[in-house]
Amino acid sequence: MDEVNVSKPGRVVAIVGRPNVGKSALFNRIARQRIAIVFDQPGVTRDRVAREVEANGQRFMLVDTGGLAFDKTPGSDDPLAAETRQQAALAVTDAAVCLVVVDARAGVTPLDEEVLKRVRESGVPCAIVANKCDIAEDDVRADEFLRFGMPVMTCSAEHGRGVAAIVEFATSKLPPPEADEATSRPLRVAIVGRPNAGKSSYINRLLNAERVIVSDIPGTTRDSVDVPFTIGSGPTARRYVLVDTAGMKKHTQMSKTSVDNFSLFRSEKAIEEADVVLLVMESELGPTKQDMRIAGKILDAHRACVVLMNKWDLATEKGMKEGEAIQVIRQMMPFLSFAPVVFCSAKSGYNVRRTVDAIDAVASSVQARLPTGMLNRTIETATKKTLSPMIKGKRLKIYYGLQVGNDPLTIRLFVNDPKLVTDAYKSYLEKALRARFGLEGAPIRMFLKARSRKDGAALGQEISSLKRNGVS
Repeated sequence: MDEVNVSKPGRVVAIVGRPNVGKSALFNRIARQRIAIVFDQPGVTRDRVAREVEANGQRFMLVDTGGLAFDKTPGSDDPLAAETRQQAALAVTDAAVCLVVVDARAGVTPLDEEVLKRVRESGVPCAIVANKCDIAEDDVRADEFLRFGMPVMTCSAEHGRGVAAIVEFATSKLPPPEADEATSRPLRVAIVGRPNAGKSSYINRLLNAERVIVSDIPGTTRDSVDVPFTIGSGPTARRYVLVDTAGMKKHTQMSKTSVDNFSLFRSEKAIEEADVVLLVMESELGPTKQDMRIAGKILDAHRACVVLMNKWDLATEKGMKEGEAIQVIRQMMPFLSFAPVVFCSAKSGYNVRRTVDAIDAVASSVQARLPTGMLNRTIETATKKTLSPMIKGKRLKIYYGLQVGNDPLTIRLFVNDPKLVTDAYKSYLEKALRARFGLEGAPIRMFLKARSRKDGAALGQEISSLKRNGVS
């Protein structure tokens, strides 16, 4: 496999500042989505939260960070404060433009001075964003920040005032995009699982960099964290965005804080937005009830899936074998039998690179086009081999099948009566299609539509219409 590189595109805008000045609110305002968790409590954002956005006709990576304080923030008892500061500092290093957010109401604080000093030393073009200037009369409060010799811009992230000018400044400082960045969309891969299954460790091992915070403390990752990376270079380079998510707890294990609720919502949203979902489980434990609940959310969202059995080094020490383990997984999670299983160890690096091959294969399956002739021959062979069960003296008859969509792969079957199909028979047809076309890791949706043999002319017209609209 080609070398894996953490993407450090020049078109990165980092939002930094001391804790609780409104960085996440500004991030959401520029991204035009509620992506970063906004909560009136220092230390909510820990990792770098990134999202590719488009503004002023330009695409760039927008990065939110934890509070960039260089001494422990007074009153903070967050055991991961040092790691949070390190991630924020790395965001400055990777950026083309920095927006240093300050609280205009509070005025200049010692922490503001320290942040501005460090950002200036980095040499990255930057501007001071004086937040919480809700009305024009508030702008005068920002004047005291002029003494730092940087552009000062006023805004209200909460209300959107002044944000357009900030975006215009940031985009004007960005370097031109590379050809592949301007034309291709990266593959979006959500990394999901229970707390402490090893999601963040896997990402760091894959990228060979401390890109996300790793700790034995459950709940370390609170937000969904986008991590861009590439494999290879030049025209053949493959672009990805890994999405590290908060561990998905059972509702009975969750505290009633807004942060926990938002974290769960972000994880579920990451599943819905992903091209491929990587479900991380612990090899020693095998599939737990919570793993099955998470798998159910992947199925409900009709997302492609790869199962990653992490910490395999610990399992092999106890004599476990891959073949035996796969049988157990398939027995316990038959509804996810279409997903490939990769055994790996984020700690030792075993099979970590192989997971990318599995992700690529599954992404290809999602975009597969099934030739209509081959599709119908496969269905005909399957229905002759195993007849559908009789229901009230009638049997299902399938006249024609047609692929009508991708992502998820969607099949429409024209039949005598949709009520005559059973879930078991639909599962049987799905297995027949997988055996013929592969489709590993890709969900298949089947819709049945009633047609009689007398409706042949109308059926032909409908099929012709679908084909004219781009259906093969």
